Amino acid sequence: MPEVFRNYINGEWVDGPTFENRNPANTDEIVGLFVKGSAADVHRAADAAQAAFAGWSNMPGPARGALLFKVADILEKKFDQLGEEMCREEGKTLPEAKGEVRRAINIFRYFGSEGSRLPGHLVPSERDRVHMFAIRKAIGVIGLINPWNFPIAIPAWKLAPALICGNTVIVKPASVAPLSSWRIVEACHEAGIPKGVVNYIAGSGGEIGNALVSAKPLKAVSFTGSCEIGNWLHAEASKRHLRIQLEMGGKNPTIVLADADFKSAVENVCNAAFFSTGQKCTATSRAIVEESIYDQFVEALKERTAKLKVGNGMEPGIDIGPAVDQGQLDTNLKYIEIGKQEGARLVLGGNRLTGGAYDKGYFVEPTIFADVTENMRLAQEEVFGPVLAVMKAKDFNDAMRIANNIPFGLSASVQTTNLSRVFEFVYGCEAGLLTINLPSAGVEYQLPFGGTKDSSFGPKEQGPAAMDFYSDYKTVYLKY
Repeated sequence: MPEVFRNYINGEWVDGPTFENRNPANTDEIVGLFVKGSAADVHRAADAAQAAFAGWSNMPGPARGALLFKVADILEKKFDQLGEEMCREEGKTLPEAKGEVRRAINIFRYFGSEGSRLPGHLVPSERDRVHMFAIRKAIGVIGLINPWNFPIAIPAWKLAPALICGNTVIVKPASVAPLSSWRIVEACHEAGIPKGVVNYIAGSGGEIGNALVSAKPLKAVSFTGSCEIGNWLHAEASKRHLRIQLEMGGKNPTIVLADADFKSAVENVCNAAFFSTGQKCTATSRAIVEESIYDQFVEALKERTAKLKVGNGMEPGIDIGPAVDQGQLDTNLKYIEIGKQEGARLVLGGNRLTGGAYDKGYFVEPTIFADVTENMRLAQEEVFGPVLAVMKAKDFNDAMRIANNIPFGLSASVQTTNLSRVFEFVYGCEAGLLTINLPSAGVEYQLPFGGTKDSSFGPKEQGPAAMDFYSDYKTVYLKY
């Protein structure tokens, strides 16, 4: 019998009807049964979080930080287990999963140390004998709505700054990958974080999302996911003047110039487009290549990508796992057909993988389309899978125009050895995350993360900027 993972409300594990979480690489395997929460559960959790807020927010910051360090230590002791569980529930390869677990541990330690700082402002007054300063204060009850593609790192980078700033939270995981964030909540419980401070409710995104934005104690929502849901959340939250933070879609370009280190550029594009099955919001989905090296680059990228091994991420030597579920597999195949119908040249892949173990999972070949033009859907719409559109540019200026001619602006990369082109890219590219001679995907927790245009809304996540969303200021003028 599969293990049952219960919801967590007001410091207690709560039973109820369950739904299955299956391994996308082997759908015969049930990873676990998860209790399906209801709107009533959300409102109970919101009330519990509100009741816990005063005690938690008044606890000294270093004491809250010490508890976050305990959470990190608990996760560290389960490091191998957490990596294997993520591989089984989300499908990414075991090395990638373990790397993500390490990142989550580091995030808790990073924000745990912020408890001893929590910087405010101290400035001189224009007036005699007036002391002025501003201190941070917590917001209140916050809803954290998480995606499935980074099932432990994203919950960590939302939860840790929310807690260190003194807020209480309701965690909503993605239904296709709820176990990794459940382990974080379990660690919070084991670390002794007071009841009501952290609450966890799995289940229907529609029902729980509606209940969250209508829960009276709620003061803010942080969301990572699709543009469609993010825009709906923005509209609903605005009705109540809730603070909101949205990280949504991307159609990220990598510009490859003729002066680039050719071999490195091929490797970086391959990595960014296909690792994690292309299921990263920062993945490269458009390679914009200068025409003088275009044919050579397409051929080299085809040769490199053809060497990637697709399979169960638990097995050694596998580079690419499955799509996360049937819906994402169908989306990948739909856009492959769209690319063919639009007249793009299929260079590699384009098929669902079948036969043997492939029949039990959601596997698709890494796919490259060349000669993609700007007006094609394949160049405009997010696929979120291992489908790359290669586009030709006349020169650097044309490549920049193509890169920016998109509603999204999350991440972008340039491959070049020309320092002037680097700085023109840095100052001219319309994206929130830029990389130079690196893959477009792959960020660290110490700096702000977020996009521009339709990709993001609200304050940035991660790094010191994360606390701007999860705290406000109380300004004090003192005459002495």
